Amino acid sequence: ATTLLNYAGARADVIPYVADKSPHKQGNSIPGVRVPIVAPDRIRADKPDYVVIFPWNVEAEIRDELADVREWGGRFVLAIPQLRIDA
Repeated sequence: ATTLLNYAGARADVIPYVADKSPHKQGNSIPGVRVPIVAPDRIRADKPDYVVIFPWNVEAEIRDELADVREWGGRFVLAIPQLRIDA
């Protein structure tokens, strides 16, 4: 997430937060772009239209943990290894 967000020049006004289940990362921010890191429960509270999965190597695990995203019509976006938006 750090490399991609910095390369793209993303800021908190575009990407409001990044969710991570590690309590050691929560409350910090992504270096360079200063996007805050929050607990995954924030996704459920906000019900965003799109959820970007940055760590593509654990995509299946994240989809399982956030399966309820589809219940409110949310879609998953993957940027790596290839851009994909799931319907």
